[in-house]
Amino acid sequence: MNHNVKEAFQEPACEHNHTPKAKQGCARPKPGEAAGGCSFDGSQITLLPITDAAHIVHGPIACAGNSWGGRGSLSSGPLLYQYGLTTDLSEQDIIMGGEKKLKSAISEVIARFQPPAIFVYATCVTSLIGDDLDFVCKNESKKWNIPIIPVNSPGFVGSKNLGNRLAGYSLLQHVIGTGEPKKVTDYDVNVIGEYNIAGEYWDVKELFDQVGIRVLSKITGDGRYREITYAHRAKVNMVVCSRALISLAREMDEKYKIPYFEGSFYGIKETSFSLRQIAYLIGDRTLEAKVDELIYEEEEKVFSELLTHRQFLKGKKAVLYTGGVKSWSIISALKELGIEVVGVGTNKSTLEDISKIKERVGFDCVLIEKGGAKEILNVIRNKQADILIAGGRNMYLAIKEQIPFLDINQERHTAYATYKGIRRLANDLVHSIQHPIWKITKYKAPWVGDNDGY
Repeated sequence: MNHNVKEAFQEPACEHNHTPKAKQGCARPKPGEAAGGCSFDGSQITLLPITDAAHIVHGPIACAGNSWGGRGSLSSGPLLYQYGLTTDLSEQDIIMGGEKKLKSAISEVIARFQPPAIFVYATCVTSLIGDDLDFVCKNESKKWNIPIIPVNSPGFVGSKNLGNRLAGYSLLQHVIGTGEPKKVTDYDVNVIGEYNIAGEYWDVKELFDQVGIRVLSKITGDGRYREITYAHRAKVNMVVCSRALISLAREMDEKYKIPYFEGSFYGIKETSFSLRQIAYLIGDRTLEAKVDELIYEEEEKVFSELLTHRQFLKGKKAVLYTGGVKSWSIISALKELGIEVVGVGTNKSTLEDISKIKERVGFDCVLIEKGGAKEILNVIRNKQADILIAGGRNMYLAIKEQIPFLDINQERHTAYATYKGIRRLANDLVHSIQHPIWKITKYKAPWVGDNDGY
């Protein structure tokens, strides 16, 4: 485990390691680093969307309960991933060791569900008391003749993003390359770091199907265990969230010679770029022609359909508080709708993300480097923003400030990716901003005085 954590900090494809301070690697965790999501949470975000596998949390029940059911990853078939499975360690188990209880839990899960594979997650408690997760998983895997994969990403090692990366190591070491597909084509690609939030992957697949691109492995939104075993046979890797799984794509490039690029499906231009980049890396002229034709048709339709929305949204100001790929790709979508982004959260963004943000916003845009209601409120008030676009935890901040709000994070129930997604985004923005409740909130209370005007 320690070796994997060290490798994650020294990731060669991470821009932190191309600076004069390259020997230092990525920033080490600081006290309070896991407050916005720990490494254990990050590993679950990455692996739970493998829908037909069983996922056992080895630790106290709170580790499973605090994040269970909090993600919007959807499945087109198996629902085993939605079960909250845990060893539920007690104080006695912590004193005597939890390995025996883990073996019992594995046995019970196999008897009840017959899963194709089991992922076992280490937690702070089980790592501190010294339970040997790798040893137990290896022995139980031989005993039951099914893959049992240890995920050594306890919360105390760092942030949620580090957990994403450690989950990628688990896939590379124990899953990818262990199987073979029934057939391969020249148009096979892997989509890495896309978690099918609110069903976004299905809209992406619809575009791919129209031009003949086949997704060989979904890593991991709406994924199946077996399809990830043969991910090494793809022709191209598209990385949707670089901070999370750039290491997985880089190592697959080194080991299996699969080229990769970072792309996004948020916004018209970003979607078109990603489609063209896949076709370019595959290197097929016929596919490139099909992609160009599809892009022309889709862009013409969507620009026409969004004309009314853009007239209403033109000149509106938004504060965007999210992280990772969304911190810059959503900006492109908002600008296409005529919205001016006056503030962007960067506390979960990489240096490359921040560079892309600066390319897409004006000099007057405020980069909110540290989280917290106070900083966000200052930007909203100083810039006179019309709407806050952020994660669900900031919804109450917007309500207190009495401004419109749109949920953009993984808990949401609306898909905003691809050309279809930007139509939904435009509808939701217009609906939120022009909702009559905001007019009502400007009135004084009846006992304060008359309500002539606001």
